[in-house]
Amino acid sequence: MAEILPIKGFRYNPKLPFSIDALTSPLFDVVSIKQRQALYRNSYNSIHLSVPPGPDPADSARRTVEHWKRAGILQQDPLPGIYVYYQYFTLPGSSREFCRKGFMCHIKAYPWEDQVILRHENTIPAAVNDRIALLEETQMHTSATHGLFTDPEFTLEQYMDESITSPLYESEDYQGVRDVLSVIHDAEVIQKFVDLLRDQQVILADGHHRYEGSLQYRQKMLQAYPDTTGEEPFHYHLMYLTNAASDDLRILPTHRLLDTLPLAPEVFLERLQEFFTVLPIADPFELDEIITGKKWAFGVYLEGEAYKVRLKPEVHAQLSWHMPQEVKDLDLTVMHYFILEEVLGIPAEEQRQYQGLSYVRSFAECLSKVDAGKAQLALITNEVKMEEVQRVCHSGAVMPQKSTFFYPKVICGFLFSSIAENEFH
Repeated sequence: MAEILPIKGFRYNPKLPFSIDALTSPLFDVVSIKQRQALYRNSYNSIHLSVPPGPDPADSARRTVEHWKRAGILQQDPLPGIYVYYQYFTLPGSSREFCRKGFMCHIKAYPWEDQVILRHENTIPAAVNDRIALLEETQMHTSATHGLFTDPEFTLEQYMDESITSPLYESEDYQGVRDVLSVIHDAEVIQKFVDLLRDQQVILADGHHRYEGSLQYRQKMLQAYPDTTGEEPFHYHLMYLTNAASDDLRILPTHRLLDTLPLAPEVFLERLQEFFTVLPIADPFELDEIITGKKWAFGVYLEGEAYKVRLKPEVHAQLSWHMPQEVKDLDLTVMHYFILEEVLGIPAEEQRQYQGLSYVRSFAECLSKVDAGKAQLALITNEVKMEEVQRVCHSGAVMPQKSTFFYPKVICGFLFSSIAENEFH
């Protein structure tokens, strides 16, 4: 099903007077404004391609790419390869070192309806539009999305393990993660990767906006050039593929922050009790632990007061959104339906672009922003389990936007791939 190709990747010139650590950057959807400002000071940092500054970001990125190629700042590898990418990391409260093993390649950008690439969450339209503009102007994929294949026998791992012993790069990134990149050029080994993926569906773990951008750009090109073979560069997308059978796959929760309540706090709490059992909590820093592992349970932090809320089981049948049961059963669906729509009165179609609704990974940041008056309400949730992601994907439905945070994030700057005709093949 899934067609993958090796890449003739673009990488930084090793003669540049910078370490690779100084050239990498966080992905566009997680880099903070403060991080951007610091990274922009290095005129060669990858942030200039992934989140370009200025009033016309896409044109700025195009000019940067052209200059970097002409000046030899970026150089194209002479041979196509599969780029092996390992991420070594630990989690708070554990001394175990995890290693997420994967590889980067080009993958055909299949429309969602083909059910080859399976999505699990909605996208936010504005975030897709800027990705399309960047791709169209630069003809360059600046960061890989993250997809999951299934290899229960770990047949590819021996080849990746052997390759990673001769790294191209080793770096410690902004997450404290040790990132290692290597490349496989052996055609016989590359064919094993191609063959394994040929019979697979791929779950899109992270990068829905970038993949959606590739799809819409592909559709635009098909309208302009209807007599295509299907092998043109614009059909392909840069993806980092990891094994869903591995136990080093981690999904962290994404909480919700609301700048301003559309109703009075006391009315909010009163309406909340129509659907939820509401329990005041003395110490707000215990909220995330109190709800851990409890179905349809959330932490609510409102103007310095903390509450554990849990949906009354008999109420769940009132969830009237038309979607498979696998999606209705998710904690985040319950939150978005009963709290955002029913209690706060924000309809489903408005939630994806609702001003003042933000998505925050850090529990402590949620509390501090409410305490500082930068937000009025924090909604704390549990992590989504991999089994839930798989069930939703195979149901053909999607989760609410920003449902998952696969950790660690892929970094930008190790590898760039071109979809320009003269550079792709």
